[in-house]
Amino acid sequence: MSSKREPVFYLDLLRVLAAIAVIVIHVMGPYRDLYGQIPMSDWLTAVTFNSFSRWCVPIFIMITGMLFLSDKRPFDLDYFLKRRVMKVLVPFLFWAVFYSFLTGLTPTFDYEWTKAFETLRTLPYESTWYHLGFYYYFIPLYFVIPFLRLAVHTTSDDLIKFMAGIWLWLTFSFLIKIQTFWHINTLLYGGYLIWGYCLAKYDTRRYQSWIILGGVIGLALTLGGTLWLSTDKGMYSSGRFNSYKTINTVLVATMIFCMAKHYGDKIQGKSKQIVSILSRYSLGIYLVHPLILWPVRAYDLYPASAIIMIPFWTILALLGSTILVWLLSRNRLTHWMVP
Repeated sequence: MSSKREPVFYLDLLRVLAAIAVIVIHVMGPYRDLYGQIPMSDWLTAVTFNSFSRWCVPIFIMITGMLFLSDKRPFDLDYFLKRRVMKVLVPFLFWAVFYSFLTGLTPTFDYEWTKAFETLRTLPYESTWYHLGFYYYFIPLYFVIPFLRLAVHTTSDDLIKFMAGIWLWLTFSFLIKIQTFWHINTLLYGGYLIWGYCLAKYDTRRYQSWIILGGVIGLALTLGGTLWLSTDKGMYSSGRFNSYKTINTVLVATMIFCMAKHYGDKIQGKSKQIVSILSRYSLGIYLVHPLILWPVRAYDLYPASAIIMIPFWTILALLGSTILVWLLSRNRLTHWMVP
């Protein structure tokens, strides 16, 4: 399992797109809860950006599933733990502690030690910064991967597709609030591992029209459901329409994954090189971009309309994060922080 695999460009493209979508969600965050307090056009713009970016987290999990479950090399537990699990766990723990102390810093540069230590105390069961919640359901999936890997290598394609179908039903029933024992994070998030594997392995091009239609329906459900609930309650409310565990998000993530798979190779030349470079730093970008956004959110640096400010700060945050990750990665004392 230790030999290096050939890179797959459409996965690089997906990593970059997902990293950008994550930044979009965090840039527009301050707008979300200002229903009725800011111009409705700004609020609608922000909520639309948010609803159309919810596929980002599932894409990261689907990529992980595709890479690990399709690997035909003999499974090496020692290599898996040291080079895969620890590569994610150690940087997460460092940044979780770092951000817990950042919570104590106020916009006036006073420092609230009590708040920082209280945040640090909750680290084992609650994220210390808004973007780190992802790791609390992603890291446990590494305990599932060896068993899923064995399952997909020893069962028939029909059974694998059946497992995927059951998971799709769970995501649909979760959206419509049919509560069962099976609606647990390990299954609802873990299903993306199998789904990414299936979308990569099987021929999806012949279903392209249906996949696109499903993605459009998923986008409409996400945005429409959020607008409906928010209007009904007179405040921002998305229910489960913005959840990563519901069928509408699955449909959109499926569309994005398959479009990248089918058309990613059309990107050539300098553009392809840029995508590959950004992909190499994508995990680091995910970890550090809140540092770039801290002054933006702390000082409410949104002087223009949302349609301008969200793309503007997204681009600057992406560039700033990439530079920061590049600098950290070049130093032998800090490169482990941004794997």
